[in-house]
Amino acid sequence: MTEACTLIIFGATGNLAQVKLLPALYHLEAAGLLTSEIRIVCSGRTEFSEEGWREHVRKTISERARDLVQAPNCDTFCHRMHYHQGDIADPQTFERLAALLREPGFPDNHVFYVSLPPATYGGIVESLDQHGMLHEDGAWRRVVIEKPFGSSLESAQNLQRKVSRHLREDQTYRIDHYMGKAMVQNVLVSRFANLMLEPLWNRNYIDHVQITRTETLGVGKRAGFYEGTGALRDMLQSHLMQLMALVAMEPPVSMDADELRDEKVKVLKSIRPIHPAAVDSQAYRAQYARGHVDGASVPGYLEEPGVAPDSVTETYAALRLYVDNWRWRDVPFYLRTGKRMAEARTMVAICFKQPPKHFFRSAHIERPPPNWLIMSIAPEESLRLEISVKEPGPEMKTRQISLDAPFRCEHHARTDAYEGLLLDVIEGDRSLFLRYDEVEWAWRIVDPVLGVWASERDYIPTHPAGQWEPEEVSRIFNREHHRWRHLVDPE
Repeated sequence: MTEACTLIIFGATGNLAQVKLLPALYHLEAAGLLTSEIRIVCSGRTEFSEEGWREHVRKTISERARDLVQAPNCDTFCHRMHYHQGDIADPQTFERLAALLREPGFPDNHVFYVSLPPATYGGIVESLDQHGMLHEDGAWRRVVIEKPFGSSLESAQNLQRKVSRHLREDQTYRIDHYMGKAMVQNVLVSRFANLMLEPLWNRNYIDHVQITRTETLGVGKRAGFYEGTGALRDMLQSHLMQLMALVAMEPPVSMDADELRDEKVKVLKSIRPIHPAAVDSQAYRAQYARGHVDGASVPGYLEEPGVAPDSVTETYAALRLYVDNWRWRDVPFYLRTGKRMAEARTMVAICFKQPPKHFFRSAHIERPPPNWLIMSIAPEESLRLEISVKEPGPEMKTRQISLDAPFRCEHHARTDAYEGLLLDVIEGDRSLFLRYDEVEWAWRIVDPVLGVWASERDYIPTHPAGQWEPEEVSRIFNREHHRWRHLVDPE
């Protein structure tokens, strides 16, 4: 059971709160994971009466909940709700909020969830402090900040200076919802709970690692955000870099939050810097053009509402990185992400080195394909091991088979990443939240690429929507036999 607290959501009428946060909190309610003393204060600019807001929440939950909404659970959940109308640019908004939180019935422990654009983070934290809402006097204060934390190394450093004037690091919860996905956490378990993998998890046996996150959706209504962000900042610098750190990290002393994050930071610090002169050989960007997805014609990025007609914002980004430490020296890590691709998939694909060719020379058979270990994170959650075996019959011929293990059975309940992360905030578990040095080192890695791309405004390669990236992305591969794994199934 969680500790009693008051959860305040800034931007409660926005898309993130409506689609993710409120349904996640309801699911925690339905699972009996919220103590009866928890109160939820929803803050937004739209005018609502208290009862009007609760009816709005009922409608939202009925549309978004995974299962049939149970009336008793919904009644209890809505009874926790309070609405606070105001503009964050108005100091009166924070004065009235502070007065509300002092009223009887609101627990003294406070979680402030900033579900608003990144440009508002510094100002909100400052206003909370000015009005005494961050002062801890026998109770705790925690602030949840969504990604992206900055848009470059310099902006992240500036934002950290603003935030750290008012918050200690242990009060700051930088949320990356990908870290809340069960399969992402399974990467840790698969690595450290299975002793048979550890002896192979190094440069002596692994040829290269691929981390992929592709989607069939376009930019949709997010052009205003995406035009200033792009695929490298939106996905690769945050989600995929975190996945890479989990794959490459050393075993932590314990699963304590700081022990775990210390090991991730060591990986990020060990990544070989990309010199501006090497950007073209280690990084690639592209943009989707008009094409077909699931048989339907879709517009190109430049035809999306809100996109500048001469935009060179990348909707596809790929990097080749190296971790310069004892375990991974000279093993390439390939990271890629893209919109309007041929398939929606998130996976970690680990390619093992091939056995010595001369071992099979006397049998006159072709060199067998390499072994692969593939962790599929989405759409399915599974583990696949691809190995070579002898074909039936008298001749010495080999074929590749796969050993497949789904992580989730049909009877296992599905949960959203935000459910576990919200519970962690209330319980004070920071293991899956980003520490500032993780954020800073991730920006250090991609900053040289962003700088070069910002200076190249004349041209960006394109690929038809619904297809894979252009062939020229192969320039980032450092070995001739390297190819993208597009599917969990062998090509």
